[in-house]
Amino acid sequence: MIEKLVIANRGEIALRIQRACRELGVRTVAVHSEADRDAKYVKLAEESVCIGPPQATESYLNTPAVIAAAEVTSANAIHPGYGFLSENADFAEHVEQSGFLFVGPKAETIRLMGDKVSAIRTMKEAGIPCVPGSDGPLGEDDEENLKIAEQIGYPVIIKAAGGGGGKGMRIVYTESALLNAILLTRAEAGAAFNNDVVYMEKFLESPRHIEFQVLADEYGNTIHLGDRDCSMQRRHQKIVEEAPAPGIGDDRRAEMGEKCAEACRKIGYRSAGTFEFLYQDAEFYFIEMNTRIQVEHPVTEMVTGVDLVKQQIRIASGERLDLHQDDVVIRGHAIECRINAEDPDSFFPSPGRVEQYHQPGGPGIRVDSHIYNSYVVPPYYDSLIAKLVAYGASRHEAMARMRSALSEMVVDGIKTNIPLHRKIMSDRGYIDAEFTIHYIEQSVAK
Repeated sequence: MIEKLVIANRGEIALRIQRACRELGVRTVAVHSEADRDAKYVKLAEESVCIGPPQATESYLNTPAVIAAAEVTSANAIHPGYGFLSENADFAEHVEQSGFLFVGPKAETIRLMGDKVSAIRTMKEAGIPCVPGSDGPLGEDDEENLKIAEQIGYPVIIKAAGGGGGKGMRIVYTESALLNAILLTRAEAGAAFNNDVVYMEKFLESPRHIEFQVLADEYGNTIHLGDRDCSMQRRHQKIVEEAPAPGIGDDRRAEMGEKCAEACRKIGYRSAGTFEFLYQDAEFYFIEMNTRIQVEHPVTEMVTGVDLVKQQIRIASGERLDLHQDDVVIRGHAIECRINAEDPDSFFPSPGRVEQYHQPGGPGIRVDSHIYNSYVVPPYYDSLIAKLVAYGASRHEAMARMRSALSEMVVDGIKTNIPLHRKIMSDRGYIDAEFTIHYIEQSVAK
């Protein structure tokens, strides 16, 4: 069993993991940079260790420092949260080689799914529908690459095999632009990910972003917990997420969820994970698998009643999954708004001191946040400061509760994107669920 766990992250997810551990009777060690010395999760942890200066490369991304913190505190497990080292296969490998339990998948699984080319190949073999594409890395033969694009049909998108988060991709609409786009994407991928392998896919022009949540233990027991719609994005960064995805029938949801669960069994997956799809013309197309807890996991927790973080910790402890597929029942609807410290119009980060913070409440409202009055939002990390979640018996009720919560929420002293969320929740296209991944940029935040 996990007895003491190092939380190798910061912000709201560090606090979320800490709360799950407290319920399970697991002691926690908060690692933090110098910039996060006064963070709420640091103050609430049984123990804390400063692992470096504010820059993430010297603290939260510093593998030896994180492992050293586990050693000096006699912890026996490490939870990476999301972001930072959470999908770093080398980190997972170092953790386990150092004698600690890693709360997540095995290193070889992270490595397999972290490379988009190998992930797509693996998913095809597992029967998961994928976007038509090059079926592997693009070579150096220009004529062959032009031929592949012609067979796929323009527009196409060139993607970095090691990319993610909207980085390392380039859309190509004409044959004359293809070869230069491949060269540029290769160069960018090599610089950003230390991996210049690229591949080609059909570019879907008006898809939605739908993902499926799975849980799997090391004994081959796997379930899915339904889907989420994450289409409300800006520059490939999610802003609003909801569960279940509107407009997907229960039978289709169950069919795709079972395919994802079966794929997990075939690759020997362990822990929580998410299959991400583009959805267009009533068809699903796999794009990637996230081998970690997702930022938007609360909406799934709200509609299923399953604590995903506690399940992660139990699975890492060697326990068998205590849920069967028949135990998972989706009730009601949940919406999450990511509250970021940024200008709502320009989207520029807005770090600084929070002069006044008022958290909304009422039936069905959940707030995951690490900020408080006089908290200083540092300029070194992601701008997420809170996740506001509204649950209702229906999507209509969830939206109504979200509008009420947004009207109550106060974060003074810095700029936030709360005005944008208020605008989204009152937008007719969003209310009617008539949107794609381009909707915010085309219709809301023009």
